[in-house]
Amino acid sequence: MIRLEYFLEDDFQQLIDWIPSAEFSMQWGGPSFSYPLTYEQLQNYVTNANTSESIKYVFKAVDTINNKAIGHISLVNVDRANGCARIGRVLVGSTDTRGKGYGAQIINAILKFAFEELKLHRVTLGVFDFNHSAIKCYEKAGFKKEDFLHDYRKIGDEYWSLIEMGILKTEWEAKVDSNN
Repeated sequence: MIRLEYFLEDDFQQLIDWIPSAEFSMQWGGPSFSYPLTYEQLQNYVTNANTSESIKYVFKAVDTINNKAIGHISLVNVDRANGCARIGRVLVGSTDTRGKGYGAQIINAILKFAFEELKLHRVTLGVFDFNHSAIKCYEKAGFKKEDFLHDYRKIGDEYWSLIEMGILKTEWEAKVDSNN
């Protein structure tokens, strides 16, 4: 099992170590970050995050068995008036922890935070169309494909297309109830 804890300066180096290339950095962090990640970029990322009135929450995912960070996730663009937010920067860190179900646990934990603690109505995310394992993980959590943005981002000489996905609180609750 995992738990979410706020991402702090003490966690910066581990995240830097998890981002192995410029292409991976673009997939994880988009144009807001440049490779290699730096402490300054990450300090800017967490500025004004993780307070009761924040529009951004940044977490590390911790394995409760060994108490080690195994991933990262953020909830951004929190709009309390409209009850919505967006998941971003999802990462299961080291390659030896991937493919073991941690991604689904991280997504479920952030949805629980969004719907139960923040009392939101809707959560969205974007995923590149070639990231089949992430798409499968999000669909398993209850997300539905809502839009396809063809050639959304240019990476070198190549264009990447983006799938927009979303889930409502009622859909998440029904998914949680069916798993109990």
